[in-house]
Amino acid sequence: MEDNTKKMEIWLKKRGKVNFTILMIILLLILLLAIIISLSMGKYSVSPTNVVSILLSNIFPVRITWTDTMFRVIMLHRFPRIIAAILVGGALSLSGTTFQGVFRNPLVSPDLLGVSMGACVGAAISILLGFGDIGNILLSFLGGILAVSITVMFPILINNKSTITLVLSGVIVGGFFASILGLLKYIADSDTELAAITYWQLGSLSRMRIDFLLFIAPIIFITGFIIYLLRWRINVISLGDQEAKSLGINLYKERGILIVCSTLLTAAAVCISGTIGWIGLIIPHITRMIVGQDNKKIIPASTIIGASFLIIVDTISRNLTGAEIPLGIITGFVGTPFFAFVLMKQRKKE
Repeated sequence: MEDNTKKMEIWLKKRGKVNFTILMIILLLILLLAIIISLSMGKYSVSPTNVVSILLSNIFPVRITWTDTMFRVIMLHRFPRIIAAILVGGALSLSGTTFQGVFRNPLVSPDLLGVSMGACVGAAISILLGFGDIGNILLSFLGGILAVSITVMFPILINNKSTITLVLSGVIVGGFFASILGLLKYIADSDTELAAITYWQLGSLSRMRIDFLLFIAPIIFITGFIIYLLRWRINVISLGDQEAKSLGINLYKERGILIVCSTLLTAAAVCISGTIGWIGLIIPHITRMIVGQDNKKIIPASTIIGASFLIIVDTISRNLTGAEIPLGIITGFVGTPFFAFVLMKQRKKE
């Protein structure tokens, strides 16, 4: 009888692994399909066949069936946006999933510790000083890191390192930086600088270039890989402080590493695209509906789903009207009703 029980447990584990593997393959195929469709759509349309041929021509010798204009549109304009959408969508989803697991709260978003507002202040300063696109990226990244550093230092100064104190510190710092941003917008030129700051806050990938991504991508890859390696520890931390300590987890150290990596992910994503709301909040919920509560599965799945989601949103923003719609507006229209649905469903369960 015991042998049969063990065999059944082994079979269920193998089946779970197979099903998750199939799911990941499906998600990757959806991501690939979203990339091809997004590259082909726009004011200057290119057939999916030519899109694939152009992409493969950078690696393999391919018979030329496209014009120079098609090549420039795909490789110089749309391809950098696609890469940026993958990086930003994946980073925000991964960061949101990690924060929700570490703080054991499904309502937590990646800007919990004030990183987004700090990045907005950095970008606003860069715009006022006329530093250009590279300056916007650099100062917004530094602004996000500065805001989180102040947030983390505050509990240390008052000698209270509890999670609630850290969250409240994030609220305080976020509010302070929001006031600074309001002051900067007040003194900005209403015709040029104010419009640029507002547009940056709403999120966009319109000015993306490959050299910008080469500067930020290593940060996203390194911190994302660290979180991936520690994903099983998020399961332990989410059980509670006492349970985690009883299992030999150095709670302060592990939580600190995960928070630092998630913060760097968020800062890197925000400095690329500006502030794009809802992705880090709703994508983890969608992923849990698909794969369950195991963070070992949620972490990789949410990253791919987030990347696909932002590619779709960016494609809609480029093609819905004659003028490009900021990404934050579209994610808000999608995220608000979805989150209301999640809350209503949760209330019915209770």
